[in-house]
Amino acid sequence: MSSIRRNVRLRKEYLYRKSLEGKQRDDYERKQRVKRALADGKPIPTDLRKDAVRLTREAEADDARTGAGVRSHVDDEYAVSGTRAPKVCVTTSRYPSSRLKAFSKEVRLIFPTGERINRGNTTVKDLVDACRRADFTDIVLVQETRGEPDALIVSHLPFGPTVFFSLSSPVLRHDIEGVGHVSEAFPHIILDGFTTPIGERVANVLRHLFPVPKHDSTRVITFANRDDYISFRHHTYRIDKTKSKGKPADGAEEGGSAAAAAAAASGASAELTGPATASGRAAQVVLDEAGPRFEMQPFLVRLGTLEQETAETEWVMRRYTNTAAKRAVL
Repeated sequence: MSSIRRNVRLRKEYLYRKSLEGKQRDDYERKQRVKRALADGKPIPTDLRKDAVRLTREAEADDARTGAGVRSHVDDEYAVSGTRAPKVCVTTSRYPSSRLKAFSKEVRLIFPTGERINRGNTTVKDLVDACRRADFTDIVLVQETRGEPDALIVSHLPFGPTVFFSLSSPVLRHDIEGVGHVSEAFPHIILDGFTTPIGERVANVLRHLFPVPKHDSTRVITFANRDDYISFRHHTYRIDKTKSKGKPADGAEEGGSAAAAAAAASGASAELTGPATASGRAAQVVLDEAGPRFEMQPFLVRLGTLEQETAETEWVMRRYTNTAAKRAVL
């Protein structure tokens, strides 16, 4: 019962801070207009002259934190990220097929701090409540159509957001030839091609599913955006000093890691020129695909959690408009 009251209190505080955003943003913009006018030696705008003295005093009292801008609900959603490792719950839709169960197990292996839960007949509301009580930070739910995984939902707890992805071309680990055991090391994350505000928002949600990696981690996970389709790839890399080339390498160990990470975005296993060996010859960085791999496309970003179907919609894909084919979403 105490956890329920705590969640209600936290939700009320979050909604209250969110309700103040408009007023705080207006005050911040008014102070900035006065500061710019005084700095440029221009007259203060007529609509601000009545409050110019107060706004100037408040602007002078702002420190580096309060004067940097208005914090939004987006800041609050991931305010404690980096201070603790994310705890991800991976589950499926109800009554999953054997292939969806196998796919969910492989999705769980992607997240070093994740746990897979057999959902059974649990409703979405009960599932989210149970995850809140168990202190999960995110829910990853995979869905299917006629036995083929075709959707993935990422919901951040306790307040949101929730991002809905369509899923296509899934290739499971047992369909990849020569795949080995999955590394449980914290992976380096590559987020490539996310340039728009919605793209940065989606990238931020994906980034915070993973803990902070160690410098020497040889595991690489890639989310590469191409034409609004996000390619997911999972690799490990190793430096093979027995396969060396005559040309010396320019970089040190960090160079090998960066080269392997960049090549991971292309998908398949590969060999790259890596750091120099003791003989001065460049070693080979060998990429090994760990799987699974699939393509994702976001179609809805909602500001609430998974069970809040009436929560505010931040963004939704609209295909049937005149400029839909020309506009880059991510």
